[in-house]
Amino acid sequence: MASVRFTVTPTKAEDLPGLPDTSPEIVSRSGTHVRFGSRESVSRSEPHSDASGGLTTTAGGGGTEIPCHSNMEQGDGNSKISSVYINNSHGVDDDDLYDRNLALFEEEMDTRPKVSSLLSRLANYTNLTQGAKEHEEAESIGEKKKVSKSPQMGTFMGVYLPCLQNIFGVILFLRLTWVVGTAGVLQGLCIVFICCCCTLLTAISMSAIATNGVVPAGGSYFMISRSLGPEFGGAVGLCFYLGTTFAGAMYILGAIEILLMYIAPDAAIFAAKGLEGEAAAMLNNMRVYGSICLLLMSLLVFVGVKYVNKLASVFLACVIVSIVSIYVGALVSAFKPPNFPVCMLGNRTINSHDLVDDHCAKTVLLPAEKEDANVTLPIDGNTTALPTFEPDPSSALMEKTTYLWSRYCQSTELNASCDDYFSTNNFSRIDGIPGLASGIIADNLWSSYLSKGDVVEKSLLSSSHGVHLASTQQPYVFADITTSFTLLVGIFFPSVTGIMAGSNRSGDLKDAQRSIPIGTILAILTTSVVYLSSVLLFGACIDGVVLRDKFGDSVKGNLVVGTLAWPTPWVIVVGSFFSTCGAGLQSLTGAPRLLQAIAKDNIVPFLQVFGHGKANGEPTWALLLTALIAELGILIASLDLVAPILTMFFLMCYLFVNLACALQTLLRTPNWRPRFSFYHWSLSFLGMTICLALMFISSWYYAIVAMVIASMIYKYIEYHGAEKEWGDGIRGLSLSAARYALLRLEEGPPHTKNWRPQLLVLLKLDEDLHIKSPRLLTLASQLKAGKGLTIVGTVVPGNFLQSYGDALAAEQTLKHLMDKERVKGFCQCIVAQKAREGISHMIQSSGLGGMKPNTVVMGWPHTWRQSEDPQSWKTFIHTVRVTTAAHLALLVPKNISLFPSNSEPCADGHIDVWWIVHDGGMLMLLPFLLHQHKVWRKCGMRIFTVAQMEDNSIQMKKDLATFLYHLRIEAEVEVVEMHDSDISAYTYERTLMMEQRSEMLRQMRLSKSDREREAQLVKDRNSMLRLTSIGSDDEDDTDAGERDRAAPGDGSSERHRRIQMTWTKEKAAQYRATHSGCSTPEGFRDMLSIRPDHSNVRRMHTAVKLNEVIVNKSHDARVVLLNMPGPPKNPDGDENYMEFLEVLTEGLERVLLVRGGGSEVITIYS
Repeated sequence: MASVRFTVTPTKAEDLPGLPDTSPEIVSRSGTHVRFGSRESVSRSEPHSDASGGLTTTAGGGGTEIPCHSNMEQGDGNSKISSVYINNSHGVDDDDLYDRNLALFEEEMDTRPKVSSLLSRLANYTNLTQGAKEHEEAESIGEKKKVSKSPQMGTFMGVYLPCLQNIFGVILFLRLTWVVGTAGVLQGLCIVFICCCCTLLTAISMSAIATNGVVPAGGSYFMISRSLGPEFGGAVGLCFYLGTTFAGAMYILGAIEILLMYIAPDAAIFAAKGLEGEAAAMLNNMRVYGSICLLLMSLLVFVGVKYVNKLASVFLACVIVSIVSIYVGALVSAFKPPNFPVCMLGNRTINSHDLVDDHCAKTVLLPAEKEDANVTLPIDGNTTALPTFEPDPSSALMEKTTYLWSRYCQSTELNASCDDYFSTNNFSRIDGIPGLASGIIADNLWSSYLSKGDVVEKSLLSSSHGVHLASTQQPYVFADITTSFTLLVGIFFPSVTGIMAGSNRSGDLKDAQRSIPIGTILAILTTSVVYLSSVLLFGACIDGVVLRDKFGDSVKGNLVVGTLAWPTPWVIVVGSFFSTCGAGLQSLTGAPRLLQAIAKDNIVPFLQVFGHGKANGEPTWALLLTALIAELGILIASLDLVAPILTMFFLMCYLFVNLACALQTLLRTPNWRPRFSFYHWSLSFLGMTICLALMFISSWYYAIVAMVIASMIYKYIEYHGAEKEWGDGIRGLSLSAARYALLRLEEGPPHTKNWRPQLLVLLKLDEDLHIKSPRLLTLASQLKAGKGLTIVGTVVPGNFLQSYGDALAAEQTLKHLMDKERVKGFCQCIVAQKAREGISHMIQSSGLGGMKPNTVVMGWPHTWRQSEDPQSWKTFIHTVRVTTAAHLALLVPKNISLFPSNSEPCADGHIDVWWIVHDGGMLMLLPFLLHQHKVWRKCGMRIFTVAQMEDNSIQMKKDLATFLYHLRIEAEVEVVEMHDSDISAYTYERTLMMEQRSEMLRQMRLSKSDREREAQLVKDRNSMLRLTSIGSDDEDDTDAGERDRAAPGDGSSERHRRIQMTWTKEKAAQYRATHSGCSTPEGFRDMLSIRPDHSNVRRMHTAVKLNEVIVNKSHDARVVLLNMPGPPKNPDGDENYMEFLEVLTEGLERVLLVRGGGSEVITIYS
């Protein structure tokens, strides 16, 4: 059997995408021909064969190539095929031939691409923010772009280390020892554990979200906004941005504190004496140096982020070296504690800066002969010369006072009057760092909270009894702020933030869905172990008074954590300085990009300007705003005051990350399929609860401010932001809530107390899709005090397949008008051959479950008298009948163009209600609803009812007043008596004119129909005649007498009848004579001899009498509400029914005809 070998001949080498340079299955020939080596290789390489340009067969076992009966034509990079087996007369190109197995789908390839094309686009995913313009352009011109390097960062370098660098920060070095000393080891462990649990649970929720699909660059903002919607995403995104910006300010303040306190104290610009003065001078120094540092960092970020990224590894190394030195120092202290003595007076700690002569005592013994030459003890305490002599045992010793004596006694004399506490207590020295084996942890277990101005004391040391208040002028170590558990939580929490660093780098990760969960959770576990172990080490190695000494005043101004470091405190000082500078740079780098991402999403309109930047995409304007906001934090100048601010913003961000995960899990949306499976909705709720609790624990007023800011941003985006559909969880929650509510509503009909008008507003469009009566929607908006459902519907004539575009255009027109009138509701456009069929379908199918319309609002056909075509009024009457059959209420405003718009409030006047028959109480409820709107608010209500001769009008008025009182409706009541009277000549004449007009119009329509039929007969002279009956929207089975007659109308709604007959002149004349109608003068004379029907006369009499009474009483009313009589049961009297309604409302400017649905809509019971 001959074997067949396929040879693929691409035009260019690039036509084989993704193919390796050297493949064992492919043999290259002549530079352009590529041959598959075997039959199996064809099946394995099938995707590449789609790009083939021609087919070649090889017969037998030889290698001779035998071309098929086909010609190869090269041109413009595409090959054309002309084969004897394929009809190529229509110019089928090679792409169509390649898809010969998908011929069934070829007409839809532009909207439904091949799977291979889809997978190719996904493989070339650009990691840009979803929905961004650049992303769409990258997809469309992906082939023209240079292929970018694929991301290669793994879990360790891409997630773990960045998270470590962002989590470890200034709080660890500057405040953790103070937190442990103030709260005690047990409460310190509790604070650290709660904060670490919060971030761990948030990281679990974040991992679930991050592994539920591809997360482009954007980090937490992208995850929250795409999970909770643009409103929550924008609010939380801006809060996270503010938190990151204030974090930058906090890191800069930390760096300046290290610089001025521990590295270069002499660099201070401002100086002052006294505790209060020193604190104020320090704040001013922080402001000046912080502003300079912020300016330099902002310039560095502006010049280029690449420099920041290069320095990141150096800063991280400083952090790691500093932490390692703490652990080594703690272990070394077990054998050789460092020498940091602390001077104590009784149980009070002395500020070592005041130990000018290094004597922790009241007096010292000095040799008498050398004292004057070598020792000076100035009282002001600025300078001193220490003794330089060698003690001589043979010389006489003399007791002299120390510098501390002069501070407490204001004199160097031994007999001076001194402070009481100084006099009754002695000085002593204790070890500031007793070491790991000292057992000092037992003393540090419990809390020791202080108020501002309190002296740092050691409770185990003895002191004199009695209360001796310390003066700020004395050399003690004082507490600078009032401390509490909640305050310490707010100050410590920023040290556990930074867990989003990995997700922010998702675009650089080789496998983000694997790296983000592992790296983030490992980083949190690592930092948690470091923090918890640090609390234990600090409590076990350092004395409590040193721990509570925030700035190290008792240990000669050393950084407290540096006293434990090995080999020297400078390791910690220098390392912490560089690490805080690096963290500040990272914050100033990340915050502008976050703001730029929010601005580019266009959900906050006034932030659009911050979406622009330099040509390379650097966010220049966003960096400027970030620097200005960070400057506000620096002007606060206190690390302890800035930390709770960013704590709020970070906690709010973490709260919504947990909420997003819990919401998606509970809703069980089909798209929720995270790769990270170690999560549960209860963990997310626990994390959310901890975040909320921590917000109010740390600072309840900051928490309220943060929530108010987020709420304002949420509402702003909701009302003014761009509408986005991101498939978010809030939309899914709305769907679930709507489904639940609809199912509950379906359980039974609504109670009368819950009845409210659910409106179906029927609007008519002209040929240009313009709304004919837009004031109908205005009236609907004025009735919406009931807050019910509103559906605005219209019927588009035609066939759905051809008129779908017109239906969409009509829907957009309706939506535009609804937005203009501020009507919240839905649009519904139905395409139908006949308007009345479309209206019937709309009334039957509108709404869902218990949310179905119960009231129809439609316009009055104004030109029904002038039109020869009865389409409008027949459609109107048909709609009245349909609403009655469906038990719906009906509102028909007459002269709708005269009704006031929403911008034309009525200054005075009345809303008159004519209650003639009771049909559910609609006439009572509607004026109340209108009165709630600003247009009708100043109008009074008057209710009229009609009394017959046999009725007691006085009693009726009392009963009506009582009824309105129980209904809680304030209105004037009047009973109008209608006396029995004979039918007037005017009534009789009016009825006669009505019937004559109806008959005349009917005959005219018939004669017109006959003339059109005769014109058709002239055309059809064959024996087989096809009579076409074109039934318009007005003539169908409602007119029994005209059922079998054809009438002119729209060709799209024709009804075909085929009559087979032999047509002769005699039969044509006979047909013409039979259907002549009133085309002769005799026909008109017969019509003029008509006598009116007695029932019509009675109805006309009622209409005339009621109209006289209504016009007499309500001619000056702003609007008249009136019971609408039902249409006659016999369709022959439809035109007369229209005349009755005209007579009933004649002479009234604005009329609202009301027809109830048969159910009670108002009740006197609570």
